[in-house]
Amino acid sequence: MPLTLVARHGVLERKIAERPGIEIWMVYLDGHEAEAVIYPELVGQAMPGDTVLLNTTAVELGLGTGGQHIVITRTELGGPVPPPTVTRDEGHIIRMRYTPLQCRVRAAEEEASPYHDTLRLADRLPGTPVICMGLHSQLAPALGGIKAANPQARVGYLMTDSGALPLAYSTQVHQLKEAGLLDVTITTGQAFGGDFESVNLYSGLVTGALAGKADILIAGQGPGNVGTATPLGFGGIEQAMLINAVAALDGVPIAVPRISFADPRDRHRGLSHHTATVLGRLALADAILPLPDMMPEQSGIILAQLQQDQITRHQLRTVDATPGITLCQEKGIPLRSMGRRYEDDPLFFQAAAAAGRVAAEYYIT
Repeated sequence: MPLTLVARHGVLERKIAERPGIEIWMVYLDGHEAEAVIYPELVGQAMPGDTVLLNTTAVELGLGTGGQHIVITRTELGGPVPPPTVTRDEGHIIRMRYTPLQCRVRAAEEEASPYHDTLRLADRLPGTPVICMGLHSQLAPALGGIKAANPQARVGYLMTDSGALPLAYSTQVHQLKEAGLLDVTITTGQAFGGDFESVNLYSGLVTGALAGKADILIAGQGPGNVGTATPLGFGGIEQAMLINAVAALDGVPIAVPRISFADPRDRHRGLSHHTATVLGRLALADAILPLPDMMPEQSGIILAQLQQDQITRHQLRTVDATPGITLCQEKGIPLRSMGRRYEDDPLFFQAAAAAGRVAAEYYIT
C-alpha cells in the first residue's frame, strides 16, 4: 500500500521549551499557531523567522500521543546559522537507515568506542534482573518500585524502537533522570539518543549492564504505543521478545502485566489481552509475574483470567506496590497512561511498581 506523509510549510515564531536533544517551538501555520518539535541534532540550530517544512501527519490523524508537528528541515533561514561540525570519530552506525533523516551514532559495541574492549567477549547477563514492559507509561512506577525498595541500585532503561525513535521525545525520561530515579539510558535498533547507543536488543541489554553499570534494567518501547484491536497487531507485543532475550542471556525476566479496571474496552479490562497474548502464547521462556495487592473481587477476576489464558506457568508474586507509587508522588513524577491518572486507574500503575519491587529483591548488593 502507498505511504502517505502530510507536509506543510510554516514559520517559526518562538521557542517555548527545551531539554537535552529537543526543542518545542510555536510555529505559524495555515493562519494559526501550533506547536512543533525540533531535534537540533537532525535539523540544526533554529532561529525565529525560519521557514520550515513540517510533518503534520500525526496531528491531522488526531493520534493520542504527540499533538505536535515535527520539523523536517528548514527551507529559508531567518538569521545566520553556523554549519554543523562532523568528525569521523563520531561513529558509523546509522539510525533511521535509508530515509532522508538517517543519522550516525557511535554504538558502544563498535571498534572506535571506549567500551568496545568491555563488550568484545560479553554475551551474558548472569542473574541481572530485567523488567520487561509493554507500555512506556509503566517506566515511572517500575522505577519507583525499585528505588523505594533499594535506593542504592543503579537502574538503566533500554528504549527499543517499537515506539518513538528519539529518546529525547520522552518527557518522562527527562523527569525521571532529573528526579534521580533513572541512572542511565540505552537506545537500540532504530531508536537513538541514549547515554549509550547499541546495535540490537541483545547487545543493548549487555551494554546497559556492563558499559552502563546498571544493577537492574528496564526494557521497553518509548512513547507512542500502537494498537489495532487484533490479536497480534500491537507495539507492546515486543514484551515477548524481551522476555525471550533476557532468558537467553541468563538474566532474570520480570514481566509487567497490563491490568486495568478503568479501561472502557472489554479486551483490556482486568488482565489485558496484550498480556494474555504475550505471556500465554509468545513468551517461550518463563518469567516472574508480579501482581499488586488487590481487592478480593479484583484478584479473583485476574486469577481466573490467568488460568483461562494458561499464564500460571510463569512465577506469580503478589506484593505491596504502594511504596513505589508513593515515591513517584513525592518526587512529583506524573503517573498517566491512555489519558488516565493514577487516581483513575491505580492498579495499572501498581502492577508496574510491583515489578520494580520484585526486581529490587533480585538485585544483590
